Amino acid sequence: MIEQRIQQHFIDSADLKYQSAQPLSKPIAAGIQAMLASVTSGGKVLACGNGGSAADAQHFAAEFVGRFERERPELGAIALTTDSSIITAIGNDYNFDVIFAKQVRALGLPGDVLLAITTSGNSKNVLLAIEAAHEREMTVVALTGKGGGKMGAALRETDVHICVPHDRTARIQEVHLLVLHCLCDGVDSQLLGDLESPQ
Repeated sequence: MIEQRIQQHFIDSADLKYQSAQPLSKPIAAGIQAMLASVTSGGKVLACGNGGSAADAQHFAAEFVGRFERERPELGAIALTTDSSIITAIGNDYNFDVIFAKQVRALGLPGDVLLAITTSGNSKNVLLAIEAAHEREMTVVALTGKGGGKMGAALRETDVHICVPHDRTARIQEVHLLVLHCLCDGVDSQLLGDLESPQ
């Protein structure tokens, strides 16, 4: 019984990835171009999210700063989820809703990119980070699911919305990880040439 349940998870995840490939390829390509334009002009990506999305923000930053699959010069990225002193100070002195927005205002510059990750599209601290990014003349690359929630209305035409067409958080997160890998691979291929096809 448990083995069948496990197998169903694999099947459901694979099905959603297959179904998402065509509708998400265009916004992912736009996200790649936004990040490429930023890092090639000396900018950086600030990434944020809560819970599993916080882990995704850190995963992305690690692959941007270190490397994805090929050796290349370091690319600027900061996960706004990692400094416990900043997060707890802001959360304590102000409130949890502004833990990302205050960091965006402190660190973000025109031409930078905010990678905003929320499966529901309704995380208030991520929405406020988007508002702060717009104040700083940054482009937002948003990863959501469940129809995009409030984030869809918060984005500008110059932003990029990558919305996974599903309502289950676990499935959305699984596709988000693939999207992050596509973003990293796409930036690398634009910088280094398309010498290697995905394996």
